[in-house]
Order: sequence, then structure tokens, then C-alpha cells
Amino acid sequence: MKKISLLSMTLFLLFGCTLAQVRVNVVSERTALENQVLGSYNSLSQDVLLVASVRGVDPLGRIKTPPRKSREYQDTVGAVETLSFHADDVDFFKRLRWVGENNQGLLTPFSMDKRGVPEDLKEFAARYQAGEFNTVVQEVNRARETVILQVVKINENLSKEDLPKIRKVFGKLNRENALPGEKVQTEDGSWMIKP
Repeated sequence: MKKISLLSMTLFLLFGCTLAQVRVNVVSERTALENQVLGSYNSLSQDVLLVASVRGVDPLGRIKTPPRKSREYQDTVGAVETLSFHADDVDFFKRLRWVGENNQGLLTPFSMDKRGVPEDLKEFAARYQAGEFNTVVQEVNRARETVILQVVKINENLSKEDLPKIRKVFGKLNRENALPGEKVQTEDGSWMIKP
């Protein structure tokens, strides 16, 4: 009986725990430039996260004056915050196919067609007017542009001359991260619905 119990416990531990979701990035499929851009972007995101988590009070309860940061750094923090703030709206815009991920790392707006909107998005679609929609898309693109430029600046191996290639990398990454049914622009400039 102990052998059966031990065997069943071992089998459970080996095969019964399948709730974890494993996400694997195969590094060998990414180019060196893609790895540099991703590393710089992740470093930038980590810096912003650290800024957000720094306490403004010392252990004695006195307010600490934060260290001065450059205007460029503050703009980048603001850009990352803007992207985070509008993330849900952008996800809905993509599901509605009002925007698509272009091959330059930015959003391209399309018609705000409100016919045939899925039931779960009707309320969202009804409250958005063209002016607000355009403002959100412009703010997100401005923020993405700021982040792209900052990735170039913080990576010693990249320069302004690399910007066209870096934009393509961001376009590719956004295309890869797009969900099925969303509009994406291929490298050759044509638009498609991601399968």
C-alpha cells in the first residue's frame, strides 16, 4: 500500500501540476539589434518602475526631496505612464479595428466604424467620439516616439542613424504581440488582419 501511495504521489508531482503557464522566448530567433532594443526597453521600463516605487518619506517620517532628473528623463517617465494609462483603450481600439499596429512601431488610426460592434464593447464604442479617439491615438504615438528615441539614447551601441531599423524592430515586436483579429502592417507596407 505504501508503494502504491508513494508511486501515486510521485506521478501527481510529475504530471498533476499543470496550472503554471510557461512563456518561452527563443533568443536565437531574435536578431542582435532586436535583443539590444529589447534590453534597452526593459531597462527603461525597470527604471520607471523603480521611480514609481521610491518612497518620498525617510524612516523618521520627513519628506525627502527626490533627486533632480533631466527633462529628457522626466519626459520618458511621462511617456511610459501615458502608455500605461491608455493601454486598455488601445486594446479596445485594436479589437474594434479602429487602429492597427504599423510597421514603424506606431498606431495607425482607421475609421471608427460602430456597426457590428461586439456586445461586450458596445458601451465602450458608444462613449468614444472622434475627437477623443484621435487625441488618445496621438498621445500614445507621441509617447511611443519618446520611448523609441530614449532606447536609442540609452544604448551605447545605437545612434540616430539606426532609427529606421529600430522603428522596424518596434513594428515587428508590436506585430508579434498583436492578438488574432487585430490589424497589423507587414514589413512590405500592406495591412492584414492577424490570423
